Amino acid sequence: MILLSYIYRFVANFAFLAMVYFSLNFIGEYQQRTTVAFLVLLYAAMRVVSTLRMFNFYQKIERLEAEVRTLTAAVEAGAKRKPVVREVATLRHQGELKAYMDLLFLGLIALLCVSKIVG
Repeated sequence: MILLSYIYRFVANFAFLAMVYFSLNFIGEYQQRTTVAFLVLLYAAMRVVSTLRMFNFYQKIERLEAEVRTLTAAVEAGAKRKPVVREVATLRHQGELKAYMDLLFLGLIALLCVSKIVG
């Protein structure tokens, strides 16, 4: 299931990249192409800001994981909580990988849009 979520994220980002590429290549007039490229850049910038906020959220979750580990070491009832902490750590790691994948494709989209505006 984890592999399917990575494949889905890759395919969705690749489809968005392909849509931007083909839409920018099929528009003939420079003014229309730059307008579309600017709007796509604006959308990509909003998604980048959202992804960077997710990284901030993941850092806070990581700090909470460390605090929970120190507290469970002190309390003997922590044996029930250790699997939960591991699950949270795994989900955080998967979310970070997906966010990195999003940033890669958004960078490629931004590069494509800038190249269509400049050239």
